[in-house]
Order: sequence, then structure tokens, then C-alpha cells
Amino acid sequence: MALDLLELDRSIQIAKEAVAGGADWIEAGTPLIKSEGMDAVRELKKALPGTKIVADMKTVDTGSIEMEMAAKAGADIVAMLATSDNSTIEDALRSARQYGVQIMMDLLTVPDPVKRSKELAMLGVDYICVHVGIDQQMTGRDTIDFLKQIVKEVSLPVAAAGGINASSGAEAVATGAAIVIVGGSVVRSANVTDSARRIREAIDHASVSAHKRKSLEEEMIEIFRKVSTPNISDAMHKKGAMRDIHPINLGTKIVGSAITVQTFAGDWAKSVEAIDQGGPGDVIVIYNGSKYIAPWGGLATLSCKNKGIEGVVVDGAVRDVDEIRAMKYPVFASGITPNAGEPKGMGEIDAEITCGGQEVRPGDYIVGDESGVVVIPRERAYEIARRAKMVQENESRLYEEIRRGKTLSQVANLKRWEKV
Repeated sequence: MALDLLELDRSIQIAKEAVAGGADWIEAGTPLIKSEGMDAVRELKKALPGTKIVADMKTVDTGSIEMEMAAKAGADIVAMLATSDNSTIEDALRSARQYGVQIMMDLLTVPDPVKRSKELAMLGVDYICVHVGIDQQMTGRDTIDFLKQIVKEVSLPVAAAGGINASSGAEAVATGAAIVIVGGSVVRSANVTDSARRIREAIDHASVSAHKRKSLEEEMIEIFRKVSTPNISDAMHKKGAMRDIHPINLGTKIVGSAITVQTFAGDWAKSVEAIDQGGPGDVIVIYNGSKYIAPWGGLATLSCKNKGIEGVVVDGAVRDVDEIRAMKYPVFASGITPNAGEPKGMGEIDAEITCGGQEVRPGDYIVGDESGVVVIPRERAYEIARRAKMVQENESRLYEEIRRGKTLSQVANLKRWEKV
């Protein structure tokens, strides 16, 4: 299990819980080593004397020095980047043999992983790690696809890393992986021991899954339905949230792609006409420009509901709120008023608009819940969904640590990481 955290005390506690759930090896991840230095390896070895400790150094130069340093700190296995020059790897191997540690070569970002794996095997390394990094995972790259190619070409033990959970871990082992490296699916869990145990059981009874993988869009929509708008805003570096847009119906949620409407105060024609071109998976997003004349009401809401449209967002006012609430339909707006104008037909459908201070283009993804509405650029939607899921999982672990008695300041170690 890889500990890609910054805090040593949290890492040790999580490591103990993971070992209790069946983890065989514990990895001091690169962020942890950068944060805590080789003390991370020393303290993990001290806390877990019977467990193999991996030092993920990501060494790319001065191989001999870093092997010696990790070995003397207590590492059993040291990870290097496969992009290292052969001379660095050869010198690292000499040092590793002298100090009694093994070397795992990480294929992260290698242009031709199959060719490089063969070269590494010839050099005499101990393990190959097929690794799709976090940022690569956000774009939909998959570890198992690369693993299938590598295990056919090398006789060395091969590890699979990158977004591994119980299901993909079992598939990795069934495909030929000798080692499964898990991170966030355990580390960010509220119950680390149970999460580790589920993966342990899955890989001990591994078989290739017969079910068809979801498309990236299906996976993305599923994630957006589970995460919150604060999770998404965090994943977008605190951006994307509409201003002054609030739910009319609490307890409702929208997820879908935008049909945009530019209209004017007192004119509701284009808002209603947009319903005719919408359907399941769509969200109507309207800029009206007034909190005192509504382009939307109960009849339009019923029409939307009948068409299967996911919901409506109005930068402006809505009316017939009692009817909308009775329908339990997701409507978000910046105001409420009894007044409606006339259907004059001014404005445009599927133009780029500004709604709640956010640029919205046709096809951008819209997610709304009780905290508000966020706009997600369509070209980054899958990436942002995956990052939002990571935020949600990390918060789940933080909630658990706070329930155990720590304050948020203590868990986040704020004083240490404040800017000076």
C-alpha cells in the first residue's frame, strides 16, 4: 500500500490499519519522502518491523547514493524511474546488492513501456512496475491495458499501480501481476482496515471480470452524481461556482450538459422553446438579466419534467414556486417573483452565455445541489470528475480522523504548512 501523504503520524496510523487488513508491503510514497525525508522510511520500519518497506524514491540520477540512503534507513525495496539512464541503473544495482535491497523500476511516462521493460530485465533489476500516474488516470489511461502487454514480454515479477481498487486489483492479478500497489482506494477510506481487507480478498480470489467496462462518459456522469459541488469546486482549484444561484427545491440534484439560453427581462419565449430541443442528459441554463420578471414558472417546469430534462438553472427569477416544489424538480435561480413578461422571441438558444458570473458554453457540464451550481468545461469534464472523486475520498478519511478526536487544524497540520 502506497502512502502518498504529507504527514508522517497519519501515514503510520493508516499503515498499521492497512497491515491489519492484509497489506503485505507498505510504501513510503514520494510526497511523504519529500515532506519527511528518510525519517519516513525509518519510522515506518520501526512501527512495522515485520513488514516490507518500499521507498518510492523515483530516482533518476545518483542511483548509488540513493540506494545506500534508502537501505540504511530501513527500506527493503527501492523504486527508481525507468526513464533513468542505464548507467544510473547499473550503478544503483551495484549499490543495492552491496546493501541488500531490491530495485523496482517504475514505467511512469515511459514512451515505449514494452521495449523498456525488456531492457530493464536484461540489466538485472528485481521488479517492473506498470504505473499509470494520477494525472494520467484523470485523462482515462488505464493500468490494466499496459499490464497485459508487459507480462507477455518479461519473466520478472510485475507490479500494477495507478488507480487500483478491489475490482481492478483482482483483474491485475488474473492478468499476470505478481504485486498490486494500491493507494487512494485504501488511504482515503474512512475504514482503512476494511478497505484493505476487501482488496486482499479480491486478489486472493482473482479472476478477469466478464462485465464490460463503462465508457468514460458513463463513468464521469456516475461520479458527478455521487460527488458534491464543493468537491468539484475544490477539484477545479476553487473555481467554477455560479454566484447567487440557489436551489428552489432542496434535496434535488442536477447533472447534465448545458443547453444555453440568452434572453431578456420580460421575454420568456426562448427559455420555453429550449425545452423542445432538450431531453435526458440535458440541463437548460438561462441568462435573463432581471430578478423581478420571471422567464420560468410551473408550466415550463412540467414541460421539462415530461421531456426528461435533468433540470434548469436561471440567472434571474422564477415564479410558481409552490408548483415547482410540489413537482420536486431541480430548479436553481437567483430570485423569486410573481411577475412574468411576454413571449416576444428575443434572444438566442445555444449561444455562449454568462450565468451566475460563469461562462457557459453549449455542452459544458452543469452540476447543481444544495450548495449551489458549478460549470465544468466539457473538454476537462472527465478529468475534473476523477479529481472530485479524490477530493471526496480524502475528506472521508479526514472526517474519520476528526471523529476520533482530532481537530481539523491538527489533522491538516496547518501551522506547519502555513506560508511564512
